[in-house]
Amino acid sequence: MATLLSQSQRRPPLLRQAIKIRRHRVRDLQDPLPKKEIEPPSHQLSPEERTLLYEEALYTVLHRLGQPEPNHVIEASELLRYLQEAFHVEPEEHQRTLQRVRELQKPIFCLKATVKQAKGILGKDVSGFSDPYCLLGIEQGVSMPGDSPGARRRQKAVVRHTIPEEQTHRTQVINQTLNPVWDETFILEFEDITNASFHLDMWDLDTVESVRQKLGELTDLHGLRRIFKEARKDKGQDDFLGNVVLRLQDLRCREDQWYPLEPCTETYPDRGQCHLQFQLIHKRRATTASRSQPSYTVHLHLLQQLVSHEVTRHQAGSTSWDGSLSPQAATILFLHATQKDLSDFHQSMAQWLAYSRLYQSLEFPSGCLLHPITSIEYQWIQGRLKAEQREELAASFSSLLAYGLSLIRRFRSVFPLSVSDSPARLQSLLRVLVQMCKMKAFGELCPDSAPLSQLVTEALRIGTVEWFHLKQQHHQPMVQGMLEMGKALLSLVQDIVGDLHQCQRTWNKIFYNALKVDLFSMAFLELQWLVAKRVKDHTAAVGSPVSPEMGESLFQLYVSLKELCQLHAVPSERDGVLALDGFHRWFQPAIPSWLQKTYSVALARVQRAVQMDQLVPLGELTKHSTSAVDLSTCFAQISHTARQLDWPDPEEAFMITVKFVEDTCRLALVYCSLIKARARELSVGQKDQGQAANMLCVVVNDMEQLRLVIGKLPTQLAWEALEQRVGAVLEQGQLRNTLHAQLQGALAGLGHEIRTGVRTLAEQLEVGIAKHIQKLMGVRESVSPEDAILPLMKFLEVKLCYMNTNLVQENFSSLLTLLWTHTLAELAEAAASQRSSPLASSRLKIALQNLEICFHAEGCGLLPEALHTATFQALQEDLELQAASSRELIRKYFCSRIQQQAETASEELGAVTVKASYRTSEQKLRVELLSASSLLPLDSNGSSDPFVQLTLEPRHEFPELATRETQKHKKDLHPLFDETFEFLVSAEPCRKAGACLLLTVLDHDTLGADDLEGEAFLPLRDLPGLTGSEEPGEVPQTRLPLTYPAPNGEPILQLLESRKGDREAQVFVRLRRQRAKQASQHAPRPGR
Repeated sequence: MATLLSQSQRRPPLLRQAIKIRRHRVRDLQDPLPKKEIEPPSHQLSPEERTLLYEEALYTVLHRLGQPEPNHVIEASELLRYLQEAFHVEPEEHQRTLQRVRELQKPIFCLKATVKQAKGILGKDVSGFSDPYCLLGIEQGVSMPGDSPGARRRQKAVVRHTIPEEQTHRTQVINQTLNPVWDETFILEFEDITNASFHLDMWDLDTVESVRQKLGELTDLHGLRRIFKEARKDKGQDDFLGNVVLRLQDLRCREDQWYPLEPCTETYPDRGQCHLQFQLIHKRRATTASRSQPSYTVHLHLLQQLVSHEVTRHQAGSTSWDGSLSPQAATILFLHATQKDLSDFHQSMAQWLAYSRLYQSLEFPSGCLLHPITSIEYQWIQGRLKAEQREELAASFSSLLAYGLSLIRRFRSVFPLSVSDSPARLQSLLRVLVQMCKMKAFGELCPDSAPLSQLVTEALRIGTVEWFHLKQQHHQPMVQGMLEMGKALLSLVQDIVGDLHQCQRTWNKIFYNALKVDLFSMAFLELQWLVAKRVKDHTAAVGSPVSPEMGESLFQLYVSLKELCQLHAVPSERDGVLALDGFHRWFQPAIPSWLQKTYSVALARVQRAVQMDQLVPLGELTKHSTSAVDLSTCFAQISHTARQLDWPDPEEAFMITVKFVEDTCRLALVYCSLIKARARELSVGQKDQGQAANMLCVVVNDMEQLRLVIGKLPTQLAWEALEQRVGAVLEQGQLRNTLHAQLQGALAGLGHEIRTGVRTLAEQLEVGIAKHIQKLMGVRESVSPEDAILPLMKFLEVKLCYMNTNLVQENFSSLLTLLWTHTLAELAEAAASQRSSPLASSRLKIALQNLEICFHAEGCGLLPEALHTATFQALQEDLELQAASSRELIRKYFCSRIQQQAETASEELGAVTVKASYRTSEQKLRVELLSASSLLPLDSNGSSDPFVQLTLEPRHEFPELATRETQKHKKDLHPLFDETFEFLVSAEPCRKAGACLLLTVLDHDTLGADDLEGEAFLPLRDLPGLTGSEEPGEVPQTRLPLTYPAPNGEPILQLLESRKGDREAQVFVRLRRQRAKQASQHAPRPGR
């Protein structure tokens, strides 16, 4: 029989008023919430409570209704085993309790049906609409064939004809609509779910109206047909709209679907849909817990018990619970909430209370609290809870908030970064607290609570101070000495720096994103005050002077404090004056100890490195030895110490830097002395000269490496930045003069040591080079120059390859420069001694060419500008001449005179004018000597008797052509000759370099030798007819200034003169000397 849940209303004819439960009244029908607040929050139950709760859970499983939900457990035995495990019940006790529960009276089974709405129903009235209402009930004891409820024969008035009137329920009538909305709930009792079916009929309510009224509602012909149809019906008979028939055993515990309205005929098969919600519930459960406690309380306890078991089971398996219930627990809780008809709100509230209490005692993700928070907030209605319920919820809020703040206060230990998911867990906790404090329920129930950001800030501040004192206690030394106290304080500061780094990199972002709380700034301000007091007291207690051990401890403490202050490099105005401002002044007495310790450690390290060095290169690419590497590391450590110190006071920082540079330069010079001494020590008794040379190479390389390291001091010690800092304190240029003078002095000393070593190596090679050059001079004439210089080249190849292998590039280049200078000097000396031997000079010339290639080494040796020195160029020119034949020298002589002629513009000796051309067809050289002018008066009468000799030079190119002469002109300084001469000669010799027409102007003397007026040289290769294949046309005149031979003789003539056995050379030299002598007798007077 249906349960009466609402006030009786007036019933229509033949139908008892249905008992209605509207959805908005459901909250008034729940069992009252527990009135007593659970204090303190705990998930532990007494043994009696656990027994009763266990019976309740078994009863829920045994009296399960409906089809299982997806992902729920189907087998009851599996659920019973899970409950036995969750409640820790022994098998015998489990069987006894299970038997006892089976003997309990069954509950009253009910179907909670909610008729939500319908859509697309038929319009039965003349207006095209209907006035729909629903009749519903449960038909008991009738088995429907087949699997589908629709298999039953279609009929009208299923509910009216098959279900007793007292078990039939009716909804309200919704007037004039095709999409009615009822949202009415009914509770329908049944006995056996296997043969019970749910029936719903939808009807259109018809009232008695006159024909005039119906015609007034008429809208179309379809409405007129309805009028005629209704005329054949009984007065006031309702129209059938459709029905829904469902077997209860096909329903799940909760259903929410749209069902099609079935027709009774095929006239209108599509009759719309009806939205129905079903829930299979219990009434009058026989368990003690259900009879004595509210449903909400029982469900809360059951939820706590199962969740506690889930968490414990995961912990036993060394895994953390992720908040997901097992299928067994989810099935049992779903069945219990459904059977007890708990609303979604009360389920969410029970979940919140259970999870918030368990979270404070068991370890599971705080994110599990977000869902109940969201559900409560979504369904919260002001005034919905009674006073005791409000107190319970408020207590849960306050309890979780206090617990969360305690975790936040201890977040460094609760959420250690050594555990990978700690940031995510803290983030989740903050998100839960933020969402909880934003709830309308929290605002109503906890109105006096301070803002969450303020509470979290205070918790973090207190927690930071507590953490500091714990760390201080942890580092407290067993022996209360100053050195031990300093080490303990250093460890404390280092822990603080590490903690602030973590706050800056990880934690601050989490707190700021969640609450706009700047954890790092707050923690820094708190910790720096605590640290400053202890450091200041400690440095004051140390006093002065400072021992080396204490100085080392203080230096490490200073560096750690510097790192601490750099974390908060840009303090804001609200921070005010920091306690650590100017902390460097506390350490001033320790500076001398630090500097002395730095130098002493570096010196000891250098001495140890040199003593252990065997002066062997580290590898093919690394040509210095182990001590150079140790020294570089040592200097790098000094620079690192200077950067660590970075003294804030500019003037004192300058003095400290001067001391660092002074010590570094002193160490460099000490190293040079030590490494040379080490080389001498290893060379004692060493018979292998090659091994001694190897060690000398390594020493020089080590010094070069040291010079490179020293040269980096300005960068490593940041001189530019220091210069900017001390600009207002020191005089302009004082820093540069002081520091750079120190550096340049050290570099000069190193350079001298390197040059001395390289010079020693060069001297060993210079002896061999000189010997090979001397041997080159004694080689037989039958040996070619290329073969003659082969021993010298092999010697250099071996030695230079050896040096290149053992020296760094800078030192190898210096060695090459020294050797090149020495080699040029040796070649010049040999060339001077072999001036008269073209063969020897030729060998020296080829040697010079090959040596240039050797020392250049395809760009890997000396650069061209280093090779082509003035000495090299002079030697090259000398050898070029000495190696030439006499005829080649004569040709070069005339080339030089032609060049001199081209460069002469002055006509102080006079000039001659000629026209010359070559006729290829006749193989004739035609010369027209036109005139001479401005000749010197060489006779006593103040005039001259000029004539001109025409000679084709060099004579060995034109041996058959005799010298031609013009007529002699008496007393004429401007004679007009106008004479033509033809030379029968082929074009080939005329086109050679140095081929020329020598015009010698002489003053005829009757009694003595003719006097020289001057010479002119006309190059033949440029004459018309020789420059092209065409015959010359109009030949231009050529005016040639007269010149004199060089009075002191030319190098070519001197070289030819030295060749005493060469007759041709001697004849040529004798003629040239004669002309030079004549010229010297009649040199022009100044001012002519």
